[in-house]
Amino acid sequence: MVWPVEKPFSQQGLASQQKVQTARELTGCDEGFLNGKRYLLMDRDTKFCLSFRQFLEDEKIHPLLLPPRSPNMNAHLERFMKSIKTECLEKLIFFGEKSLRCATTTYLEHYHHERNHQGLENKLIEPGDEVGYSAGEIKCRERLGGMLNYYYREAA
Repeated sequence: MVWPVEKPFSQQGLASQQKVQTARELTGCDEGFLNGKRYLLMDRDTKFCLSFRQFLEDEKIHPLLLPPRSPNMNAHLERFMKSIKTECLEKLIFFGEKSLRCATTTYLEHYHHERNHQGLENKLIEPGDEVGYSAGEIKCRERLGGMLNYYYREAA
């Protein structure tokens, strides 16, 4: 977005530019989360402003807005966000983007491979080879300095 010199720079303009920058990072060629995606499902929060959605359209990513007042349509994502916040992000102090990315990546590994899920009858999403042994020494795999723990049996 280009601002004329005569116009004072407003907070709303700054927020809009930051949101477009976020869209640029999401679609970036190296680490962009939305690379190769055609759709982005989003609620009607004001953080998804018109300039944000327009940038996505320009990148050939179609933003799909959820119907208004429909909190149950996004329930899985809301539950995941609650989990990552309470189990990880609220317990750490970050000293930059690199430490935040490292913690998030580590938590995702734990979430998908080592954490039981009640919605799946307390099973793992992607169980490893060590799952299912009934004999052998019990081992503990620690992540994030012992904040996330995974207990398993070593093969006998």
